[in-house]
Amino acid sequence: MSEWVTAFAPASIGNVAVGFDMLGLALEGAGDRVLARRIDNERVTVAEVRGLDGELHPYLSTVAESNTASIAAQAFWDDHGDTGSVELKVHKGVPLQSGMGSSAASAVAAVVAANGLLDTPVSVEALLPYALEGEKFASGGLHADNVAPSLFGGLVLCPQVLLPSVVHLPAPSGVSAALIHPDLQVNTAHARRGLAKSYSTRLWLEQQGLLAGFVAACHAGDIDLVARTLRDVIIEPQRKDNVPCFDVVKSAAERGGALGCSLSGSGPSIFALCRTSDARNIASAMEQACRSQGIGCESWVSPMNAPGARIEAA
Repeated sequence: MSEWVTAFAPASIGNVAVGFDMLGLALEGAGDRVLARRIDNERVTVAEVRGLDGELHPYLSTVAESNTASIAAQAFWDDHGDTGSVELKVHKGVPLQSGMGSSAASAVAAVVAANGLLDTPVSVEALLPYALEGEKFASGGLHADNVAPSLFGGLVLCPQVLLPSVVHLPAPSGVSAALIHPDLQVNTAHARRGLAKSYSTRLWLEQQGLLAGFVAACHAGDIDLVARTLRDVIIEPQRKDNVPCFDVVKSAAERGGALGCSLSGSGPSIFALCRTSDARNIASAMEQACRSQGIGCESWVSPMNAPGARIEAA
């Protein structure tokens, strides 16, 4: 059997408030690692899954057909593998059901590691459809707002209608992301099922205008326009009650000068885009507000051009 290849894939902020299912941002400082090696077997296998504490995970499955990492790696190997198959070890660094793209990070790291086993690896762009296979199993839908930024890094526009193509948006200079993860869990698939099935034309037009304005602000580097457009008038109002500390955390971020604040994905994580000079203080204020509600949390501050997945060791 061959030596292990280790790949890292970062956590991510899904939706970024204005872009439900189509806008994502890589987060520096947290991510999953997947180790892969060639084996003489017909199918991809999972040797172990370890949690944030480094111990064997108590309930994440090592059954290949129900693990996002192995599902993604199997889809990739079916198309690009030459002989044998792949054995994986999954080391979680992103909390589960956190709104930080945990399943996406595993799927991305798995295909990057498997690609690293090939004598002639395929392009990073070619990996996206395979990582999406793993994410689709976890979330029940084909949306790339966590997978794409985790794979490519930075800020990515990735509506389903354009897949497998994505649009890499320029990050406005001097803007960073602050994110807190409250000690809570929100099931993404359950949160998705709870969303309304239809919306008024007025709301739809308002959200479309905010998304268009935000994309324009990124291209122009217009921080004032970012602040005017970084709002979610459709999804956030339906989901915020799942996160008991949301309102006080958002208020703390806004008082600290955040450009905007919303749920990361379906929550419970909460992010704010801020001027980089304010980001650490805003993250601290968000943490304090969360803890004032009796809920523990941890925080990260990340540039908007954080790198995507990469091979760490081979």
